[in-house]
Amino acid sequence: MTLPCARAWQDENPASGDLVAAARHRISAAVAAAFMVPVGEIQATSRRTASVALARQSAMYLAHVAVGLNFTDAGRAFGRVRTTAARACRMIEDRRSKPGLDTTLAELEHALRRDLRTMSGAVS
Repeated sequence: MTLPCARAWQDENPASGDLVAAARHRISAAVAAAFMVPVGEIQATSRRTASVALARQSAMYLAHVAVGLNFTDAGRAFGRVRTTAARACRMIEDRRSKPGLDTTLAELEHALRRDLRTMSGAVS
């Protein structure tokens, strides 16, 4: 991720103070809407139902793929460690063969990248 992108995310969400928190906020809202789970469940630090786990794994995947966070930061954004984020990314990659999930993730990824481009253009 480029410095202008990082600054744009921070400027848009000044209370967050850093890119990881801003990414968590934006991705959680998008994933919660797409997977129809409460945002608080995605950000919860304890175990949840399978549907919430899938949404959280998808959020960590998008943080890594669409936003460009490394596994450490993607995990930290959702209250998990690096190895959990890496495992989530592997699991989501394996599940992308399912048409419904693949379409949802592709749309979310596209929207997040579009937002990044828009914000970096506003900062430049």
